Amino acid sequence: MNRTLEGLRVLFGAEPRKPAPEEISPKAKEIHAAKKFKKKDFEAMEGHIQSHRAKKTWRNRRWATLIFVNLLFVASYWIDVQLVEGSLSGSRFLGFHMIDLNSALQLMLAHKHLIVNLFIGTATVGLVYFLVGGRTFCSWVCPYHFLAEWAEKLHLSLAAKKLVKDHPLHRGLRVVLWATFGVLAYATGYTVYETISPTGIVSRALIYGPGLALLWVLALLAFEVLYSRRAWCRYLCPIGLTYGVVGTFSPVKVTYDLTRCFHEQDCRKVCLVPHVLDHVVKGRATEARIDVGPDCTRCGLCVDTCPSGALTFKISGITRNR
Repeated sequence: MNRTLEGLRVLFGAEPRKPAPEEISPKAKEIHAAKKFKKKDFEAMEGHIQSHRAKKTWRNRRWATLIFVNLLFVASYWIDVQLVEGSLSGSRFLGFHMIDLNSALQLMLAHKHLIVNLFIGTATVGLVYFLVGGRTFCSWVCPYHFLAEWAEKLHLSLAAKKLVKDHPLHRGLRVVLWATFGVLAYATGYTVYETISPTGIVSRALIYGPGLALLWVLALLAFEVLYSRRAWCRYLCPIGLTYGVVGTFSPVKVTYDLTRCFHEQDCRKVCLVPHVLDHVVKGRATEARIDVGPDCTRCGLCVDTCPSGALTFKISGITRNR
């Protein structure tokens, strides 16, 4: 199956499909056949894996970017420099209108027509996230994502002590919610999703001050700590689906090199959306080099974690194959 279509199928909630033997390229088959790992090979690699786990280069870059972007909104409002006005749902940057794609869609459905005034802001944001990769917004900009990462650390700590257990949800729920909130916007003339969007709530709370809506955010975080790891970002958020579609053909991707992979799968353990790394399982890769699918958030955790450099960022037409 075409990699793009397979990526979209997985983005919309389907489970990754195990490739048929005839779908694996001759080059990939040759690499798979050459990998005859024995126990001593893993033991020799373990020391390198342990030392590599301390690397947090992309995580630190991402956190710095996320904090900077959100503090830019806060500083612009409180210092009144008018550099960025509004919130992540909708804003003006140096006079240019910008609006979150999901928010724009909700508004147009609520008003039941194409709002011309939103076109420039929507096109600008759409172009940015097409270029850098759709779900880059989730891990590099969204303030709820930052909170959820810390909640995940607490969940993992409690799970290690056997105090909690992860309960995965069906990723198709995100599609159902996306469609449900679209129907509600059209039927009620009101952007219902914006009232419960943790992204919008946290963004507005940072800029204008906290409100009762933060109780909903705290409830979500508690649910993720005690019941389902990263539930909102992984299984439920309609914004992630919207940006995933936008970034399907983005030139910026995480790419996988089968020849370098030791198949220890540490990358899947840290990944927010581990289903996009299904091809790192031994025998699953259909090509020697594979671009990770559109549900990838480009967070860089897998790149930081991979001890052999099998996962890297690439820019199509610029980055050369190693």
